[in-house]
Amino acid sequence: MAVRPLGARGIYSALKAQIGAGVYRPGAALPSTRALAAELGVSRTTVTAAYEQLLSEGFISGRQGARARVAAIPAGPRPEAARDGAGQARPGLSRYGERVAETVLPARPPSSARLVADFRYGDLAAADFPSDIWKRAVTMAARRRPQRLSYDAPAGAQELRQALQAYLWRARSLRCEMDQIVIVNGSQQGLDLCARLLLEPGGSFVIEDPCYGMARQVFAAAGGIAIPVEADQDGLRTDRLAGLAARLAYVTPSHQYPLGGVMPVARRLELLAWARRCSGCVIEDDYDSEYRYDIAPVPPLYALAEGNEIIYLGTVSKALSPTIRLGYLVLPPALAPVFTTAKALADRHAPGLEQHALTILLESGAYERHVRRSRRRNAERRATLLAALSCRLGDRVTVAGADAGLHVVVWFRDIAAAREPDFVALGRVKGIGVYPIGPLYMHADAAARPDMAGLVIGYASVEPQEIERGVAILAELVGAFSTEPPQP
Repeated sequence: MAVRPLGARGIYSALKAQIGAGVYRPGAALPSTRALAAELGVSRTTVTAAYEQLLSEGFISGRQGARARVAAIPAGPRPEAARDGAGQARPGLSRYGERVAETVLPARPPSSARLVADFRYGDLAAADFPSDIWKRAVTMAARRRPQRLSYDAPAGAQELRQALQAYLWRARSLRCEMDQIVIVNGSQQGLDLCARLLLEPGGSFVIEDPCYGMARQVFAAAGGIAIPVEADQDGLRTDRLAGLAARLAYVTPSHQYPLGGVMPVARRLELLAWARRCSGCVIEDDYDSEYRYDIAPVPPLYALAEGNEIIYLGTVSKALSPTIRLGYLVLPPALAPVFTTAKALADRHAPGLEQHALTILLESGAYERHVRRSRRRNAERRATLLAALSCRLGDRVTVAGADAGLHVVVWFRDIAAAREPDFVALGRVKGIGVYPIGPLYMHADAAARPDMAGLVIGYASVEPQEIERGVAILAELVGAFSTEPPQP
């Protein structure tokens, strides 16, 4: 088979590699374009294109009528480069970059295609997404867009902020001005803005224990020092705040993640009083407020505080889809301008088309109708899960956090906490995806952590029949682990 001649890119790469390896030293003349073209069996134009690329990048120098020569590239002493986990050289990082490099994100388990049931929290059933409604909204939004394409407002489209202002008042009893709302690319960007604007490196932040791990990590990456405060069936233990000082606190008062507690009003008032004493801010992550089953909707902490110490964080990830990266911050008036500037510096603005499509859903009432349908479907999944756990496992388990949200925590009385990783691993082998609560605790030996295995069971992406089959397998695992002695 004939060998295909090198193209300009191949000639460029070969010469660059030879220069780097010292085959052609600084000042050495390269072959003429005519001679090299004849040697390689290509056109002179091809060689000339390769030389021009090397010339533009500074690897060679040349002048009209003279042969190209290797440029004198300084080769002085180089600082020792940091190396990544694979041992490869890495350019010097800032202190923030070094903290990020040391951050270990939660590992995403392998594909769940072959699982009987995957109880991963955060996933939603594809069938629940309002595809036709969303498609129409996107089409309408595209037609409404102005003829000239330009950057949007950093704080978000005015129409969306107005629609959210009205929705939050209707659905969450939260009153605010439109200018206090900043649209972000999902709640995680909202947390990142809070961390970078409100935390100094070495500053302290209060966080629930156990907690949402990605919140803890984003604050730690900013240089914050975590002060874990125990959470129980009523959320953050505010009696443990006495004597603590911090610039920031992160809480999930309407549905503590992961334990599911709803913070009572007495604790809410204690938390607000603590924030005032510290001149700090409380981030209220209201991540799944749309889902309430056996309890009435709870007004957010923001409404109780009139917004003076509270940053309210909301998202559409649980109501629509985590793939639609839209969330929002409701900020104290004094903080809104600086957050808007920081948002502009980060990425200019959130995606415009999606913002306008969401506006259409909110203004037409389609969003709230969809939420009601999703609530009914997830209520059915929840009821199926609770019934299956009760039937298959009875008093061998304790279920927490079932009154709201899209997950429960299941504690296994006959399985020690130390065996939790093995229990989870065997579950995947047997065909179910289950997820341990242990990594959500900052201190594995915390007194508040029961000495028993615990799982965070998400059900929003699992159909009722899959839930029943999955719990049946779970019951078999519990039986096996309850009779087997722990491995040495």
